[in-house]
Amino acid sequence: MAALERTDLGDFNVFLTIVRRRSFTTAAIELGLTPSAASHAMRRLEARLGAKLLNRTSRAVSPTDLGLKFAQRLEEGFDVIGSALEVLEAPGNVRFGELRLNVFRDAAHLLISPALPEFARQCPDVRLTVAVDDRPIDIVAEGYDAGMRYGHHVPEDMIAVPLTGPQRWVVAGSPAYFREYGRPQTPDDLAGHVCLQLLLGDNTAYRWDLGSGETARRLRVPGLITLNDTATTIIAAKAGLGLAYVLEARIAEEVAEGSLEIVLDDQASDGDPFHMYYSSRRHNHPALRTLINIIRLQNGMTRLA
Repeated sequence: MAALERTDLGDFNVFLTIVRRRSFTTAAIELGLTPSAASHAMRRLEARLGAKLLNRTSRAVSPTDLGLKFAQRLEEGFDVIGSALEVLEAPGNVRFGELRLNVFRDAAHLLISPALPEFARQCPDVRLTVAVDDRPIDIVAEGYDAGMRYGHHVPEDMIAVPLTGPQRWVVAGSPAYFREYGRPQTPDDLAGHVCLQLLLGDNTAYRWDLGSGETARRLRVPGLITLNDTATTIIAAKAGLGLAYVLEARIAEEVAEGSLEIVLDDQASDGDPFHMYYSSRRHNHPALRTLINIIRLQNGMTRLA
C-alpha cells in the first residue's frame, strides 16, 4: 500500500464507526456526515485497499472476515493515538467527541442524574449519551464506551471500577398496607403477605435475598403483580398494593416523608456495589475517568489516581 494520504485516517474512522454501529446511517449521524458521504468514504477505502471490507444488505451491514481483522488492527492504532493525546493533556484536546454509556435504571436514577451537572461543567465539549437499559448486553458489540451494573453482573473479560460501597436491599410497604395486613416480623411471615414480584432484565423472576452471612436466605415470595421497573414498584408499594423489595437508597425520599416504611430491617441484605465497566482491549474515552471520579466522590469514595 502507498503512503498514507490525509483522507485515509478519516476513512479509517468512518469504517470503524460503521463496524461498531452496524449501520451507515447511524454511523453518519455520529460522525456528522450524510449517509451518502459515509458510503462514498467506504467505496474510496475499499478501492484504495483493493479489498472488500463490509457485507451490505438492505437491512444490515457487517464486516467481512478481512474487514473484521482490519478493524481490530485499526482500533489498536487509534488506541495508541488516543493514549498519546491523553499524555499531552492539551486543554480541551482529548475531551471532544461522544461518550456512550449503557446503564440500568437504578444506576441512572441514583448515580447518573446527580452527576450530570458537575460532568457538564467539567466536560463541556463532550456529547454524553446514556442509554438506560436493564437488559444484559455486549457493550462493545453495541458500540458503548462503558456500562454500569452490579459487580456480579460484569462480564469477566471487562475492567470493573466500583462506584459505591455495598448496596442494602430492604423490604418496604406503605402505612395503608400495614394497617390492612400487619407487619411481617420474620422472613417466614412473608408467606402470608402480598409481595410485588421483581422481574430482572433477562426476564427471570428475582427471589428476595434476606439476611447476610450464615443467616442469608433466598425466598420465593407470594404475589400476583410482577414488575421490572423500580419506579413503578415504588408507586405500587406506596399505593398499598404490596410489599416491595428494593434498594434502600432508592426509597430514601419515600422513607423520609413517611409514604413507605422499612420492615425486617435486621434482615436487610448487603448487595454488590455499583460498578462502571469497560473493555480492556480498547482505549477509554478521557472523559470516562472524569465521570467515574465525580460519581465516586458523590458516593463517599476516593478519586481514582
